[in-house]
Amino acid sequence: MYDTLFSPMKIGAMTVKNRTVMAAAEFSLGQPNGKPTERMMDYYEERAKGGVGMIIPGICRVNDMGGASTFTQLSMSHDYHIEPMHEFAERIHRHGAKLCIQLHHPGRQGMASATNSLPLVIPVANRFPGVMDSIFKCTPLLLGMEEKGVCFSMQAPSRVELAKHGATRMHAMSKKEIHDLIDDFVAAAVRCQKAGVDCVELHAGHGYIIQQFLSPHTNRRKDEYGGGFNRRMRFITEIIQGIRARCGRDYPLTVRLTVDEMYDRVGRKGVGYDLETGKKIAKRLEELGVDAINVTSACYDAYNYWLEPSSFEPGWRKYLAREIKSVVSIPVIAANVIRTPEQAEHQLAEGDQDFIASARAFICDPHWVRKAQEGRPEEIRRCIGCLNCIRSFMTNAGVGKPGECALNMSVAHEKEYFNMPRDGAGRRIVVVGAGPAGLTAAETLARRGFDVQVFEKAEKPGGQVITAAACPHRDKLLWSVEDLMTAAKKAGAQITLGREPTAAEIAAMEPYAVVLATGGVPVRPRSIQGIEGENVFTAPEIIHKKKVLRDADVVVAGSGLTGLETAEILCADGNRVTIIEMADQLAPGAWFQIIDDEMERLQDTGTVYATGTKLLAVDEASVTVQSVKSEEIRKIPADYLVLALGVRPAGQLREQLEELNVQRVYAVGDAAKSGTIANACHSAYDTVMTIR
Repeated sequence: MYDTLFSPMKIGAMTVKNRTVMAAAEFSLGQPNGKPTERMMDYYEERAKGGVGMIIPGICRVNDMGGASTFTQLSMSHDYHIEPMHEFAERIHRHGAKLCIQLHHPGRQGMASATNSLPLVIPVANRFPGVMDSIFKCTPLLLGMEEKGVCFSMQAPSRVELAKHGATRMHAMSKKEIHDLIDDFVAAAVRCQKAGVDCVELHAGHGYIIQQFLSPHTNRRKDEYGGGFNRRMRFITEIIQGIRARCGRDYPLTVRLTVDEMYDRVGRKGVGYDLETGKKIAKRLEELGVDAINVTSACYDAYNYWLEPSSFEPGWRKYLAREIKSVVSIPVIAANVIRTPEQAEHQLAEGDQDFIASARAFICDPHWVRKAQEGRPEEIRRCIGCLNCIRSFMTNAGVGKPGECALNMSVAHEKEYFNMPRDGAGRRIVVVGAGPAGLTAAETLARRGFDVQVFEKAEKPGGQVITAAACPHRDKLLWSVEDLMTAAKKAGAQITLGREPTAAEIAAMEPYAVVLATGGVPVRPRSIQGIEGENVFTAPEIIHKKKVLRDADVVVAGSGLTGLETAEILCADGNRVTIIEMADQLAPGAWFQIIDDEMERLQDTGTVYATGTKLLAVDEASVTVQSVKSEEIRKIPADYLVLALGVRPAGQLREQLEELNVQRVYAVGDAAKSGTIANACHSAYDTVMTIR
């Protein structure tokens, strides 16, 4: 069915059983000393069981003194890492997969608070595990110190302006520091070889130190390690030569390479290097003896062009891999927002690349490959690009917790999830609502052996996701509903659409428990004078085109993602939009990549933003607002007001059930608290796992 996808191919002397590669994505699963935890090995072994051909775990530091990106990443900086890595490799090899370790140094993107301090923490943390808990409690203080520059500086080729994201103080490396770091990369590769690791990869992408040396934007040195192309290539050249000298020509070596820094995509044309230079770098790497190029793009200054939100189409950057493939004869690996085996097979068959790579596809479904190989592609749980993985990692790493997936509840809990107790004993549980929360609850309970009956009042499942997916460029969010429906049905849940049972009907079913996933309804504050006026609408009415406004002055109250997306729709219909927000920044609480993505589309629309502004009243010609700081009251001329103030739990079903003495009633998702798809799924899973 997918002949090319499941054909073997060599990378140097190594044969990979199929064309799938799990790309590196740091998830904060290691120990402070850089050794893998049992949980980390479980996580990657599950992907090996699932059929992935080659697995590249998250970033692996080569130096503890100044090369840390998190306190809990892998490390190959010392010989004591060899034996634990050997055990890790053996667990991957059990399932026919290859293990490739990505050697990494963050440069100016590093964790300055760990510079020169991590080696002091490691022995204490080894002896007293509670020490790390104390350090994690200090995370806000440490981050504050980094922001103020009250910390050691990170190594970088040159001292340049701070990156837009992940910025920290830096200094230009001395030649001794450069030579020492080259030795660190080489020594780490040697340790990997001794540990039985099949392949090593140099991370020369995403704005980390090797890419910093390659880029004229971040490498402004005047010595032999900076200046023209050949000098900027010297750092990685000496690393490769050192690895070849000590590990031999046959030890597989790949490079994850940003082939286009894409500064032009963020309005900085002429900064950094473009694809033509990327092709030149790739060709030189082949000449140096590299066995494969793992194509990627961009850097922290252009974050969305290497870690895309859901608005980007699958395969949008396959042209990069195709261009690199045109100038090299070694295999080309590439991550091109791969989501389905059909897409993967097509890109391979068309010659765009030799291996398909993805981190998020295999985070979302560890058995993606096996399902495709067994002819069950419809059972694959597709990544929707919501970025909860990176958001949760960035949030959790500072408190000693791993990242998570919005849709896959097994992440970092593989042992418990795939050995879930079947203790339902056929007892009936009624789930009301078939949005992400209800479907997650249904699948989980059915897997536990309960008799699960799901009722959804609408003719289609999805709940709030239907509204979110109706916004521009967000249609892929519906994949979550489709795939959760498939999973719930496969687990044995019975799902009835177009029916909302009454409390009496539910009670008559004599359920052991009831799970309310009835969602929410738009907030419409009655305290606002004029809120019931005919010129006041809610965001869903605009999004679903129940009301189309044209060539009008419109105020949107609320700058969350729904508010911004509603503004985009209104602007496309020729309206003049003002967004008001009580907080002093737009989209408070939203992940910065999602905001950047939406603001990029709004930037030329003339939209006016009024933060720190409270809604007081609305009439036929204006909206009255008040400054939160100065308390100044003013009127904004407006034909219409659109409310994007979030949702509140819907209905009174819980109270009605309790009046009928129905026991064990639980609310999940928006029926409990408004939130994202990730919040809905995780709240449902966590809640129903407590039902005994």
